[in-house]
Amino acid sequence: MTGPAPVRDTSPAPEEITLEVDVAAPVERTWAAATDWDHQGDWMLGTLVQGTAQGGRGVGGGIRAVTGIGPVRFVDTMEITAWTPPHGAYVRHTGRVVRGTGAFEVRARPGGSTFVWSEKLDLPLGALGRLGFRLVRPAFLWGLRRSLRSFAGWAERHTGPR
Repeated sequence: MTGPAPVRDTSPAPEEITLEVDVAAPVERTWAAATDWDHQGDWMLGTLVQGTAQGGRGVGGGIRAVTGIGPVRFVDTMEITAWTPPHGAYVRHTGRVVRGTGAFEVRARPGGSTFVWSEKLDLPLGALGRLGFRLVRPAFLWGLRRSLRSFAGWAERHTGPR
């Protein structure tokens, strides 16, 4: 792929985020890259995975990541609720700050695959939480778009867990 991969926003609602990026790699390689949790920080802005349960594989597995920039950081814990390799890992966010569901999906397309990152957030504080998210959503989307562009190139070079 030449140049940064374009990221498409197909989010269905203000509290939901769905971004897609095409990857010039087969589904299996993109899946391996997407679920290489220990190296997610190589492409995901401001994220460091600190551990996994069951290796982050299969229903009941888990991921513990620290996300943020500078002093603004939070722990994001996730439990895998569905696991359908090489096409989908579905999680429930169980942390104090981030709650809701997420999905990491890989779809076949001619010439490669598409990686889809989606989140359906359970925002705290009712109307105040929704307003707060509207204010931070553009910055969050900027970082996620940047990360997914990076992911596309990283996945194309991915050779498996290191």
